[in-house]
Amino acid sequence: MAPSKIRRAIGHVKDQTSISLAKVGSSSSVSDLEVAIVKATRHEEYPAEERHIQEILSLASYSRAHISACVKTLSKRLNKTRNWTVALKTLMLIQRLLSEGDPAYEQEIFFSTRRGTRILNMSDFRDTSQSNSWDFSAFVRTYALYLDERLEYMMEGRYGGRRSMYGYNDEDHEDNEDASVVRSIPIAELKNEQLFSKLLHLQQLLDRFLGCRPIGSAKDNRVVIVALHAIVKESFQIYYDITEILGVLIDRFMELDISDSIKIYNIFCRERKQFDDLENFYSWCKSIGIARSYDYPEIEKITQKKLDLIDEFIRDKSALEQGKKISDESGFVKETDSCEEEDMNAVKSLQNPSLLKRKNQNLRKKRK
Repeated sequence: MAPSKIRRAIGHVKDQTSISLAKVGSSSSVSDLEVAIVKATRHEEYPAEERHIQEILSLASYSRAHISACVKTLSKRLNKTRNWTVALKTLMLIQRLLSEGDPAYEQEIFFSTRRGTRILNMSDFRDTSQSNSWDFSAFVRTYALYLDERLEYMMEGRYGGRRSMYGYNDEDHEDNEDASVVRSIPIAELKNEQLFSKLLHLQQLLDRFLGCRPIGSAKDNRVVIVALHAIVKESFQIYYDITEILGVLIDRFMELDISDSIKIYNIFCRERKQFDDLENFYSWCKSIGIARSYDYPEIEKITQKKLDLIDEFIRDKSALEQGKKISDESGFVKETDSCEEEDMNAVKSLQNPSLLKRKNQNLRKKRK
């Protein structure tokens, strides 16, 4: 028997054993839930059947206890397996539960850290069963890192970023889930420090997404491509949020002090590389048929000319502040006021992110 057939046979036996154990180890409803999870994450190199995922969503909706049992089973599945197919399909299931399931999934998975089990920590995952499994193991690790960062971002938005030594303060979340939920504030109404903080987290999340580009044998695998499909669609909103914040920061540019202006310059430098990498990633995704081409956002180009313009304005602003310390002549002030207006017009020419956001919104309206 060929090695590949032997592996499939062994995987089938493991799945059947797990199903048999699940049927006798718990109550009827929890047992059905555990069986559905095993079937959705079995060793076969095919995406999970939708009916199994829907069954899990349905069974786990009965109570918070069922959600806890679901997360516990997923954690056990990830911790025990050394097969990349099982690990990736389990992570894909977690992604579906986080995006379509009850918000309690976020808490259960995130606060598992407090109980000593970080479900999405797959940094030491290795599948050594095949010669080409390194590419797949690498994708599992980067996919888990993205999900972990996304969950962190979701929790920060939901609970306002209040942390304890274990992560976010969860002492009262489980008993009173709605009491600590923070009202969502429009981006345009956020304070500057809030904007910088939110943008930093979005940049980290986008970096995690860019790290999910598969390599080697993983690039052509069906399960990997299906896993990418979901997070590629999520990345569209990450990009829209980043461009919206960039537009707000440019609108406020004249009001900012030198230190914040320098922050914006560094942000644009980082976004220049990120957007170039994102455009390349999207081009590859389109070439293999992930999502529809017209669903993708139009990526803004941040040119060196724009960076030079911001840098020049910061230098002029710094020189102006130095000049004001040694001169209070009214004529000089009037002249610099007109210079500031010219500089501001030049800076506002950078706010393509705002313009681009409007174009992307119009594009999405046309699709509807």
